Amino acid sequence: MSIQSIVKQHKGKGHRKRLREKFLQSGLDGFLDYEVIELLLTLGTPRKDCKQSAKEAIVRFKGLTGVLDSTIEELQQVKGIGPSNVFGVKLFQAISERYAKEKIIPNKRLDSPQLLFEYLKERIGKEKKEHFTVLCFDVRNNLIVDEVSVGTLSASLVHPREVFKKAILNNSSHVVVAHNHPSGDSKPSDDDIVTTKRLVEAGKILGITVTDHLIITKDKFSSLIELNLI
Repeated sequence: MSIQSIVKQHKGKGHRKRLREKFLQSGLDGFLDYEVIELLLTLGTPRKDCKQSAKEAIVRFKGLTGVLDSTIEELQQVKGIGPSNVFGVKLFQAISERYAKEKIIPNKRLDSPQLLFEYLKERIGKEKKEHFTVLCFDVRNNLIVDEVSVGTLSASLVHPREVFKKAILNNSSHVVVAHNHPSGDSKPSDDDIVTTKRLVEAGKILGITVTDHLIITKDKFSSLIELNLI
């Protein structure tokens, strides 16, 4: 290894150490957006300078949230980001999702559209494809089943037979259905409204109430019960 490489390596090592010490002392206060991403990238590549890649990622995905919401494939389009150093970003995403789920469920009842949104946005709000989910509750409003299906909202995906199958098997008293709009527009479509009414009628026959249908995006939602569409 050349002297120049050794000097460069030690310089990078010192920079990473300073970033980590800064975080341990004061959290993310004072961190620039690219420094947050840089810190995550160094988890997978402790000996590589990740500053430039982090800056390019911030520009490409239009900010910190855009980077953190990106898929592995999208992140690897940035020069300098590969299978190894993408690890830190994906780890953050996975921990955030689990933390949100475990924090909300034990401590809060999912008894309002806003609380349901806070829970569901971590499950499906950031997805690039359409996801449909059924939340099944018991008589005390405890969540007992959370099932997600991937795909467009076809007749087969939201057929009453599929929607209520888990609810019946688990003696659910009521369900909430939800799906995401990857476009970012949370306004329910005509098909969403028709599908909801179909499920409501099927639920009445089965004795299982459909209490709401939420349309989820990464930062907003629509509740069909609040819109008086149920």
